[in-house]
Order: sequence, then structure tokens, then C-alpha cells
Amino acid sequence: MKDHRIVGIHITDRATHAGEVQQILSKYGKNIRTRLGLHDVSEDSASPNGLIIIEVVGGNQEIDALSDELRHLKGIQVQSMFFSHPE
Repeated sequence: MKDHRIVGIHITDRATHAGEVQQILSKYGKNIRTRLGLHDVSEDSASPNGLIIIEVVGGNQEIDALSDELRHLKGIQVQSMFFSHPE
């Protein structure tokens, strides 16, 4: 089994930055195996902040480029987790 790399993307002010984030995620769509979006909702409105968790595949250079492009956006925080499987 291959190792897992998970990237967490915290978005502040979703209304302003969601389009920019989506554009970058679409650019690297072939590298995204799983995507989960989280934000608080109420009957009146949605939270201005959000969290996207993606499971990524592909070479480290591609995944690092994806993370770097996201990090260059204002109001975006990116963190990665790595899980290795013994051979």
C-alpha cells in the first residue's frame, strides 16, 4: 500500500477566497483522490471560515507546488500530514 499524504487548507473569509482556492484545486485535480469540506452553518448564515481536507497522490514536486500556490493566497493556511506504511 502506498503512503498517504493529507493536506489541510484553512480558509478565512470564504466568500472572498473560495474562488481562488477552487481554481488552484481544479488545476491539480488529477492529484486529489479525496476531498472533504467543513464549515459551520446556521439557519441564518454560513461560517466565514472553512477547512478543506484533501488526500493527495502523485509526485512530491506536484504536491509541494499545490501547497505552495495555496500558501501564497492571503487568508489561507496550509498544513500537511504524512502516513507511511511498512513494506
